[in-house]
Amino acid sequence: MSTSKIISSDASQLDWPTLVAQLNNFLRLRTTPIGMKMFESLEEMESIPKLRRPNAIHTTDQIVGQASRNGWTVGITMDDLVGAQCGTVIGLHARDEAWLSGDRMAGVWYADQEEASKHQHAMDVVPFGRYAGMVVSPLVSGRLNPPDICLIYATPAQMILFINGLQWTGYKKLEWGCVGESSCADSWGRALSKDEPSLSIPCFAERRYGGVMEDELLMAIPPRFIPGVIDGLAHLSRNGLRYPIAGYGINNDVRAGMGVSY
Repeated sequence: MSTSKIISSDASQLDWPTLVAQLNNFLRLRTTPIGMKMFESLEEMESIPKLRRPNAIHTTDQIVGQASRNGWTVGITMDDLVGAQCGTVIGLHARDEAWLSGDRMAGVWYADQEEASKHQHAMDVVPFGRYAGMVVSPLVSGRLNPPDICLIYATPAQMILFINGLQWTGYKKLEWGCVGESSCADSWGRALSKDEPSLSIPCFAERRYGGVMEDELLMAIPPRFIPGVIDGLAHLSRNGLRYPIAGYGINNDVRAGMGVSY
């Protein structure tokens, strides 16, 4: 598929239906790529077309899953979330002493409160005080113009090619961390707070409550990077480096295959 319809790296001018179609063409994604956007006022948030508001208490993982699995556009405030752990990551709850103590995770996810508190301090979160709400929506809807970040779920094989596309030009070594449980801090927390691509291994909660499949990784990435990823994927594809990655055989003479790939 041609990349000529990519209009601009200006995120507010991107043609999301075309971009998502190209991502799906190159990577055959099975989960809907979505956007996430923070809002400073409820009035602005509630002006989003076809916005759904929860009628139950949820985790942020569930809200993200409602967009990526159901295709919904959903907006939340802190009142819609089950507790501070979810709200703090997206800046809707203070990163206060009670939250930093980690008392809710001590003896459950970590050996004691000291270890749990180390975990809390390690998490990347959006600073508190600016935002009133958050919306997630499929990128193809164009309702978040632009989203603050895009969330791309993919298998490891799909994800490494996505990263290869990202590194086609402007190469840099990409380094990420893993806080363990609450790994939403590694993905949307980090991407929102640092404004850079952020990969995570989705945690127990994301898989139990958010519908994330056991073989999926999550890339949270500012939208301005997406055209470059697709351009890189197009070049890789022309070089024969594409998904699905065809197996060559562990016992074959490797020279013919490497003569093409390397």
